[in-house]
Amino acid sequence: MSEHNKRPLKVALHGMDVRSCKTMMMFLQGPCKGAATVVNEDDADVDIFDGDAPVSKNLLSQHLQTERQKPTIVLSLQDFTHDGALQVRKPVRTDDMLSVLSEAKILLAEFARKKAQKQAAPAMATAVAGESEEEEETGFEPQPLKTYVLDQNERKKTSKHQTAMRFDEKGFQAYIGSLPDIDVNDPAQFAQASYDPKDYFQGYIQSAFMVCRAKGQILQLQSGWKPIMIFPHTHEVWLDADDPQLRAFAGIKLNPNSASKMSISPANAQTMGLGGSLDKFQSMDAFLWKLACWTSKGRYPHMIDYTQPVYLKNWPNFTRLLITPHALRIAALLMQGPRTLTNIAQVLNIKPQYVFVFASAAHSLGLMGQVKREADNLVQPPEVKPSKGQGLLSRIMNKLRG
Repeated sequence: MSEHNKRPLKVALHGMDVRSCKTMMMFLQGPCKGAATVVNEDDADVDIFDGDAPVSKNLLSQHLQTERQKPTIVLSLQDFTHDGALQVRKPVRTDDMLSVLSEAKILLAEFARKKAQKQAAPAMATAVAGESEEEEETGFEPQPLKTYVLDQNERKKTSKHQTAMRFDEKGFQAYIGSLPDIDVNDPAQFAQASYDPKDYFQGYIQSAFMVCRAKGQILQLQSGWKPIMIFPHTHEVWLDADDPQLRAFAGIKLNPNSASKMSISPANAQTMGLGGSLDKFQSMDAFLWKLACWTSKGRYPHMIDYTQPVYLKNWPNFTRLLITPHALRIAALLMQGPRTLTNIAQVLNIKPQYVFVFASAAHSLGLMGQVKREADNLVQPPEVKPSKGQGLLSRIMNKLRG
């Protein structure tokens, strides 16, 4: 098989809400094993439309009336026929999608062949005339390519742009710390395995971020420890401290005296002398995510009821976030549908502390919720079977049920 055929198709999604887009992205990368990847419309090889939603139907109708340069796939509950368009019935099954993607590759090669023949026309006058006619029909005029140059100061913000740190189980416990008075992996202690972010530095940071975004101005948080500058327009924070220092401060439960030292006030970055220390900048999301992990120490935030299902609103940007053990597996499972924290641990056969710390980080960024949603009919989820490594109690319960 040639390298071209091995390359995943680049697809653009049209007429889908955020949730449906995220589900389709996970479906293509998971069950479809990376056969296609979602990109912007301009970079796509294939256009995929939701053929059922009213808004999407209008977009699809307009799209099919134009001269298409790439294959079109329509996802629909009903039969859909149109010359040159491919259909996949909803809920989408893996085999059906893979089959249609293979057909799309064949059509894409045909489009490329016709385009090459058109460009190789010997008469330049004919080619120019053809281009003029096409502009009149479609109203499209070629736009000059834009060149984006990364500012030199942005290049120096290494803390902000560094890739995620990833942990396995072996080094994670020592890294995140432990709690002497509670075992977060003991089911009998789950009710006590929660914490209130407002009792820690995490709560003040979250409040400061909300105020900063609402006001839309640079603010400085005084904590009695080290000042933190918050930049809402660039979505950054500036802190003159390394991760071990922040990790130690994150785990300290603040008393009323410490809380009284917290204050937030407007600031001017240019008068703060930050120009020579650009490496102290960090992304607001990455900063709050790891702060929540260190504050959690394997606990879940008390706003979450561990007995009720939770869900992910969006897929976390793991390329810039601290990746705790099994975080990708937890996120992938939650993207399939809501589950309780304990059920996630059971299905993945992992310690509850890894689920709790992920829940703490995701909840801090507003990515996790506990509101019941309507079932997502876009994709037919694969059956998720618990790990074979069942404990003694699980085997006894299964025997009794039988």
